[in-house]
Amino acid sequence: MVYYVYVIYSMERGLRFYVGITNNLERRLLEHNTGKTKSTKGYKPWLLLFSETYPSRMEARLREKYLKGGSGKEYIKKIWSGSSAG
Repeated sequence: MVYYVYVIYSMERGLRFYVGITNNLERRLLEHNTGKTKSTKGYKPWLLLFSETYPSRMEARLREKYLKGGSGKEYIKKIWSGSSAG
């Protein structure tokens, strides 16, 4: 099974990022955008900034933890500033 680490963003009520992990990216984005995820419900709509694939849940979890930390947040901001989304 493949796991995805993903970063989504919302410009509702100020720019906000969310980092998550899933084995079904399409379903998970739908959950965020239909309000089924409590922590992201108030910031819909969400758009995918980027995703990465990993062969195991453990590897994906390590990457997710990194992206949620200080250095990871800087990495996300760097990608955001270089994207055409903002």
